[in-house]
Amino acid sequence: MTLREESTTGAGQPASGELSNQEQLESFGYKQELKRSVSTADLLIYGLIFMVPIAPWAIFGTVFNASQGMVPLVYLVGLVAMIFTALAYSQMAKSIPLAGSVFSYVGRGIHPIAGFFAGWAILLDYLLVPTLLYVFAAESMIGIFPGTARWMWALIFVAINTVINLLGVQSLKLMNRVFLAIEVVFIVIFVIIAVVALNNGTVPGAEFTTAPVWDSSKVTAPLIASALSIAVLSFLGFDGISTMAEESTGKRNGAGKAMIIALFIVAFCFVLQTWLASALAAGRSSFPDSEAGNAFFTIVQQASSSGWSTAFFVVNVLAVGIANAMAAQAATSRLLYSMSRDRQLPRFLSVINKRQVPQAAILVVSGLSAILVIGFVGQIDLISSLVNFGALFGFMLLHLSVIVHYVVRKKSRNLLLHLVVPVIGFLIIGYVLLNAAPQAKIGGVVWLILGAGVFLYYRLTGRKTVVGEEA
Repeated sequence: MTLREESTTGAGQPASGELSNQEQLESFGYKQELKRSVSTADLLIYGLIFMVPIAPWAIFGTVFNASQGMVPLVYLVGLVAMIFTALAYSQMAKSIPLAGSVFSYVGRGIHPIAGFFAGWAILLDYLLVPTLLYVFAAESMIGIFPGTARWMWALIFVAINTVINLLGVQSLKLMNRVFLAIEVVFIVIFVIIAVVALNNGTVPGAEFTTAPVWDSSKVTAPLIASALSIAVLSFLGFDGISTMAEESTGKRNGAGKAMIIALFIVAFCFVLQTWLASALAAGRSSFPDSEAGNAFFTIVQQASSSGWSTAFFVVNVLAVGIANAMAAQAATSRLLYSMSRDRQLPRFLSVINKRQVPQAAILVVSGLSAILVIGFVGQIDLISSLVNFGALFGFMLLHLSVIVHYVVRKKSRNLLLHLVVPVIGFLIIGYVLLNAAPQAKIGGVVWLILGAGVFLYYRLTGRKTVVGEEA
């Protein structure tokens, strides 16, 4: 009896807990090509960098206005909403520990055709996320160096991240740790600044209050619904951990555990920072549109009066333009590698270099980012809407894959995790997608139609819809 026969269950998947990481991968029909040097702690750090613990800084004013000052409540709603998707990811990562994220989960959980469209949809997210981050960072650099060219800064960030990713997983791990340490230090500095300012009355009218977390006079069903859409999109990125599954040295469900832990840690950071920032807002009802983008940094300046706001601004730009974009590029390249390996994208995208990273895929992501940042400079809203569609559509298919894989195929009796959780998650994500911006839905549908064309081309040229060793 072969390894594949000995190590699989009735659903055609490896039995849990008995095989090494390499044997698990081989049981799915693949060879170990990517370097296994990423611990569960590294996955956790990677996920935190991808979600950016200081993410609320850049959008604090916008979210403050949309939530009537209850920004911490928005992130608490987001945590509750996204935990269902994180649990779904965890369940599929445990059963299918492959690098392709929803492409692999849906392809093996439902059907390879569904997997292609799940991968194609989230590819829209992953391909455009680096572009969005480069455009945002370039816009911010203009504020630091007036008169310079946006495209120049964007290309500098692209070059830096390409080099780091090509150098291998070790360089990626090192940079992740460095940037996470910097972000944590600045979170601590902000907490100290805020607590001192609130205790000393530095900002007139500012005081410790629970109103930003819950104000019964303001909380309504429409407000919660609006907060849900903002919140869900604020947590995008934890799913990127799943793309590193084939480089993990931890136990079988290390990626799943890292996703859930990262989600809770980031939520705590979001809530803590926005609660203190909202308290420092001194009871104001909103920020003028012209000031909303820099609201957080203005608050820091008022609370510290010592030039800290500039340091916070620079750290935010570097966290987005390098740390976050670097993680996004790594995730995108692994998705391209996985789809190419299964012959759903051009074969050259699965080429591995001497450092055991998908070199061709990394270079393609860099090239596309370089082209797109020039075309999309100044169009942050459009890019954001397209990113959101790709992620949300992929998440919906992920929830369906949990039900089909566990309940239908494996006859699981754990109906809470394998039926109730994915159904609730599907409904939450479906609601957010239904209420997405019109341009997001139009652009997303066009992308799916393009994907259908690619799929038909491969079928007409003789490429079967199969996965693993059968490909």
